Amino acid sequence: MTPGILSVLPIFYVGWSDSVLSPSEMQTIQALIENLPHLTEEDKKLLQSWTDQRHPPNRETFAEWKHILQNHVAEIDLSARRNLTEIGLAMAQKASSLDWYAPEVREKIEDFEAIMGLDNASSALSFYRAIVPQNASELTEEADFDPRKLQTILDGPFAELKTRTKTLLLDEAFRVPTELRNKDELRLKILEQCRYLARQGFGSYAFPPEYGGSGSTGGSTAIFETLALGNLSLLIKYGVQFGLFGGAVFQLGTEQHHRLYLEKLGKLELAGCFAMTETGHGSNVRDLETTATYDHATRSLVIHSPTEAAGKEYIGNALHSRMAAVFCQLMVNGQNHGIHTVLVPLRDENHQTLAGITVKDNGYKMGLNGVDNGRIWFDNVRVPVKNLLNRYGSIDENGQYQSPIQNPSKRFFTMLGALVGGRVSVALGSNTAAKKALDIAIRYALKRRQFKTLSEDRETLLLDYPTHQERLFPLLAKSYALTFALETLRQKFVESAALDDKREVEALAAGLKSYASWHAIDTIQECREACGGKGYLAENELPDLKADTDIFATFEGDNHVLLQLLAKSILTDFKQEFSDGGFMAVARHILHRVNTEWLESNPFAARNTNAEHLLSAEFLGEALRYREQKLLFTLSDRLRSFLGKKLNPNEIFLRTQTHSIALAMAHVERFINDEFLAKLNSLPDSPEKTALQQMQQVFALDAIHRDRGWYLENDYLSSEKSKAIRKVLTKLYRQLRPQAQAYVQAFGIPAVLRNAEIVS
Repeated sequence: MTPGILSVLPIFYVGWSDSVLSPSEMQTIQALIENLPHLTEEDKKLLQSWTDQRHPPNRETFAEWKHILQNHVAEIDLSARRNLTEIGLAMAQKASSLDWYAPEVREKIEDFEAIMGLDNASSALSFYRAIVPQNASELTEEADFDPRKLQTILDGPFAELKTRTKTLLLDEAFRVPTELRNKDELRLKILEQCRYLARQGFGSYAFPPEYGGSGSTGGSTAIFETLALGNLSLLIKYGVQFGLFGGAVFQLGTEQHHRLYLEKLGKLELAGCFAMTETGHGSNVRDLETTATYDHATRSLVIHSPTEAAGKEYIGNALHSRMAAVFCQLMVNGQNHGIHTVLVPLRDENHQTLAGITVKDNGYKMGLNGVDNGRIWFDNVRVPVKNLLNRYGSIDENGQYQSPIQNPSKRFFTMLGALVGGRVSVALGSNTAAKKALDIAIRYALKRRQFKTLSEDRETLLLDYPTHQERLFPLLAKSYALTFALETLRQKFVESAALDDKREVEALAAGLKSYASWHAIDTIQECREACGGKGYLAENELPDLKADTDIFATFEGDNHVLLQLLAKSILTDFKQEFSDGGFMAVARHILHRVNTEWLESNPFAARNTNAEHLLSAEFLGEALRYREQKLLFTLSDRLRSFLGKKLNPNEIFLRTQTHSIALAMAHVERFINDEFLAKLNSLPDSPEKTALQQMQQVFALDAIHRDRGWYLENDYLSSEKSKAIRKVLTKLYRQLRPQAQAYVQAFGIPAVLRNAEIVS
């Protein structure tokens, strides 16, 4: 075999053995072969024959290549690890008595290697394992970036507060023994830990300084986000007491309520609960049955549960609370003014249940057994009218209902919008839990070995298996992507405090809470399986993470219901664009359609399989925008058609429900990708930026790949392009593999908080 063929044979061997070459890449490779100055015409002809995907090298050809490579590498020095270009050139030089190649030849072969997606440590390791197993040492876990610098970017503006929270969690007082499973003992332990947080000022962090707080709602969510690294029962107990109960008093109450309660509840001197959900009306808050009837003679409100199903259920902190923020229908002078919130005492100072109050323990649950969930009924319980949280609705001295918002529907949604912080917090906590699971699983996969080949003395690391990379790396990228989208959500949430209309942030929070909580559930399950039997042991935390986060899909609203809320918001904005924009809005709509049709009919766009194109921010962003826009246009057309056929609204809703959810999910993924790109654009060039760019590419390309059926149905992708996406993803995983540990190290999770037992 000629020196010219030897110079590129290692690249051909590894490239074809992985079968990761798209048609566009083959064309580029063929052009490169023609431009390699050190090849003879016969060399070029032979190499060109090896790039025909219709007739790929067969088993006999591979065996011949392997035999040739083994014979030639035996004659060169392999003491230093070399890439495929260096190995090929060393073999070629050894086979020739002449110094026959120039520096530009090396550059062109390295371009060749890069286009094949083989310019990484994993590809070199594959060659060594196949050809010279005695020289095949492990991949070095040396990242091209500094994990600490990357952590600084991930931690964002609240890095110092997050570090302080982690430091607290490392204290022995916050340790919960794995064997502690008795719910009553566990609840007392969690209550004690919640008091420790209150003493640190964490309970009142969102409240104004005059009530013992720091006046930082963003900081409060950062505390919640970081607490998810610890016991999740503590996270939820903290969220119920200070976020939900405290948030209701702060956001829905007025100065009189703030003076009476905020400082006490922030110190946990007054334990409270958030009594919204009812057995018969879980997500349907507007139709809750509990009533608050105004009695003008006594200036009081009578709180009553008219049916068994009207009992408040799954109420966190129900057994430890002395007071409840009760959501109920406000009846004044025989008129129902809709949902309002009333503070109702549950127990006296000796913790004895008051007359007319019935509380029952929900008992053991799938998870979060350190949280005292219960059911509450009210039997004509009378409270002073001042207990009505009256920011948006009050009863004057004459017994007349007053509200700054006259429209009942708008008033209802304004009240719920004031409580959007719960969804923001659950979204943040969900991503933290997912990061913790990924940290455990990836570190374990870098320690645990399973099976060995005939050519190796040691068994193979789990993370060296492509299937393992395919399972974990897209989830890792999704957690990275969510980090920046959720930071934007947090910022919008903080800024919305000065606005009465919080519909934008409410809709965004609904979508991201759904996406992030499902991400946590899916990630923890995959990580549990990826750790095998070890992941099933309680001592390694994954079982508790799995059980404790499962309810996140239901907390703060069922995910499917929330996605419908988001879809409704998108449609409302779409309709408003037409109403406000007139002719220009219609023109923009038509232009969108023209562009969409052009994309669908343009064969180059649909069939371009070049890796550079597939990894470009332009293609990835446009593909995600196209999906959202197409779903929005088709949904709006269907709604218009159904309305024209005089179908009733409920029938229309049922017929378009799944379409609405698909639109909402497409919107969320497009938003996440946009925010990731915006973050990248804000950063100066650095190894850390490059590391983040790889995560963005995996996130977006995986999102397209997972929904490839839709893209193929809509002719946005050809079958060849769909295959090329899968192959490019495989290449990306190979590039990420040597840096996997650094990527999870950048999460900044102390070993004791991810239970190092599993990776020891």
